[in-house]
Amino acid sequence: MGSLFRSETMCLAQLFLQSGTAYECLSALGEKGLVQFRDEQLQKLEVELREVTKNKEKLRKNLLELIEYTHMLRVTKTFVRRTVEFEPTYEEFPPLENDSLLDYSCMQRLGAKLGFVSGLINQGKVEAFEKMLWRVCKGYTIVTYAELEEPLEDPETGEVIKWYVFLISFWGEQIGHKVKKICDCYHCHVYPYPNTAEERREIQEGLSTRIQDLYTVLHKTEDYLRQVLCKAAESVYSRVIQVKKMKAIYHMLNMCSFDVTNRCLIAEVWCPEAELHELRRALEEGSRESGAALPSFMNTIPTKETPPTLIRTNRFTEGFQNIVDAYGVGSYREVNPALFTIITFPFLFAVMFGDLGHGFVMFLFALLLVLNENHPRLNQSQEIMRMFFNGRYILLLMGLFSVYTGLIYNDCFSKSVNLFGSRWNVSAMYSSSHSPEERRKMVLWNDSVVRHNRVLQLDPSIPGVFQGPYPLGIDPVWNLATNRLTFLNSFKMKMSVILGIIHMTFGVILGIFNHLHFRKKFNIYLVSIPELLFMLCIFGYLIFMIVYKWLVFSAETSRVAPSILIEFINMFLFPASETNGLYPGQEHVQRLLLVVTALSVPVLFLGKPLFLLWLHNGRSCFGVSRSGYTLVRKDSEEEVSLLGSQDIEGGSNQMEDGCREVTCEEFNFGEILMTQVIHSIEYCLGCISNTASYLRLWALSLAHAQLSDVLWAMLMRIGLRVDTTHGVLLLLPMTALFAVLTVFILLMMEGLSAFLHAIRLHWVEFQNKFYVGAGTKFVPFSFRLLSSKFSDDVA
Repeated sequence: MGSLFRSETMCLAQLFLQSGTAYECLSALGEKGLVQFRDEQLQKLEVELREVTKNKEKLRKNLLELIEYTHMLRVTKTFVRRTVEFEPTYEEFPPLENDSLLDYSCMQRLGAKLGFVSGLINQGKVEAFEKMLWRVCKGYTIVTYAELEEPLEDPETGEVIKWYVFLISFWGEQIGHKVKKICDCYHCHVYPYPNTAEERREIQEGLSTRIQDLYTVLHKTEDYLRQVLCKAAESVYSRVIQVKKMKAIYHMLNMCSFDVTNRCLIAEVWCPEAELHELRRALEEGSRESGAALPSFMNTIPTKETPPTLIRTNRFTEGFQNIVDAYGVGSYREVNPALFTIITFPFLFAVMFGDLGHGFVMFLFALLLVLNENHPRLNQSQEIMRMFFNGRYILLLMGLFSVYTGLIYNDCFSKSVNLFGSRWNVSAMYSSSHSPEERRKMVLWNDSVVRHNRVLQLDPSIPGVFQGPYPLGIDPVWNLATNRLTFLNSFKMKMSVILGIIHMTFGVILGIFNHLHFRKKFNIYLVSIPELLFMLCIFGYLIFMIVYKWLVFSAETSRVAPSILIEFINMFLFPASETNGLYPGQEHVQRLLLVVTALSVPVLFLGKPLFLLWLHNGRSCFGVSRSGYTLVRKDSEEEVSLLGSQDIEGGSNQMEDGCREVTCEEFNFGEILMTQVIHSIEYCLGCISNTASYLRLWALSLAHAQLSDVLWAMLMRIGLRVDTTHGVLLLLPMTALFAVLTVFILLMMEGLSAFLHAIRLHWVEFQNKFYVGAGTKFVPFSFRLLSSKFSDDVA
């Protein structure tokens, strides 16, 4: 139970294996299934591949930019030409008779300084780019562009697109700044424009040389990358061969490394602390079987790395743990929701699926799978059937709980079951059973009333009509009532709200256990308690009003009972007004609850950040000398301040050691404040939305009951109403069709819908109150896992 409640404590260990005993030791470890190996060589290969690939991408991007620059120089050479009549710092466009663009001698006399911006632009942006230049620069620019003959690859995106080469001439530095900003906005690839023909020729020669060098370097880089990949492929292939021949033992040996003497293998493994004695025993057995003179041994080493998460499961708990792990593997040593999911998940499913008949059919199907779970054909069945088989215990509990809720709803294939006899007495409504004085005070029935009215109403305030509550669930007489749906809707809606608030409050309480375990007691006072106060002062009070009204008001006083919805709304809209509500002094209690709620909100928003800020400013540098492991969310801002709080709580003063681990620059108050504000807003708004989300329990229960009723009315009722001559011939196919539709629609489709909604309620509404789910799963080296892990060939 303790292991299921929280993941086990892990440690990082090094195994010193003698070369002659390594096989036997790992064989013994494989039999025990205790440790998870780490592969150092594979990590180095991955880092090398990443670096080579990154360098290749940089070289390729540089090459594409140089090619674009070459095309730009080639095309812009036709835009302008040098003349000897003007100064060396000026160039001119072709003469006016040959589409001349401007007389440079005129601009020279005005003292203007000519500048150029050149580059490439995407074909689809040319028109908008030209219009923007005209509007912003007010016509003081001249744009010349031409389309490239062949598309080029974009250095940023790698997409092959059509480009336009442009040359913008302008006068004045201010216009130049505007032109450059517009080019940046349109993601133009801008390159330097040469001032002279000689400079252009030198740049083109340099570009040609650099492009040729880059082609050579890229070719060598690709060859090297191909060699590394081929080497990796050979390693993978050889390992698969070794796994097939040596039962995966040499696969684990590849994760080991030699010591300096090359006589001893060293392996780093994660192992549960409770199994360290088994680990030592396995090493001793392997050494003894090999007859080695020096036995293999192990040492535990301190580490700051977060260990993997180990939750021990069996056939029964594995399915529920998989539901939790689908959301996220639990962080190291945090509370595991699977322990409580074993009960809450099938129960919430049954609330939505409650039907005695449907639940019993599901229970029988799951029981059949459980009793035959060792049958080999079930393990090798098709995917859908294998899915049902893996979740057989979940189906078993869902069916069992559905039987229970079906008894509470008194619903079996849309019909009620009269097990204990109805507590409503129809004969007590007749006038003949009462005295003349009671007849004058009460509205009773007689033969005329019964004969001329299609709808008759039972009055529970009349003596003898209502004889007390039904022993288990809903009284079967409600199945005959015309207002049955109204009554059940009111009951199921209130029930859904009560269950939802209890479920969410339990999640907040579980978060306290995480804070206690990780030594974050300030989170209890500044986070958990304000969250509980906010939840209970609003929605806990709503539960109180529902239960109080159920217990206090009877059939005689039901007509004067106030509406809970109106009272709850008035609590927020008119807190200062007097009320004749549920109980005396109600307005004072509600005002007190509103004050507590209002005070809990700023504490929830600002309490934790201000406390950490005070803790940080109280000492120049803080920390503790910590042996073992860091917290689950290591290197976070919260842990930086937590290190100091542990000193305060434990009374230790290890400032010098703490300064080596944590520096004051790591504290970021803004980030802590923003994180807490986001969490607080999410929680406060989530309390409302999550409470409303639990109304799906009522909605799906209503939908399931109505579908079941419609299916009965359209099939079984028709078959049962036919006369005896042809009734049997019609009833048999109707019963078969009813059974088929019940299985496919009500059991499979409705069951899947309720299953998914139950998962959502656990993931979103329940687990987000305390569960992080940011861990990694512990995968031990075990021979029991080899059949599924190494069965496929690697081509």
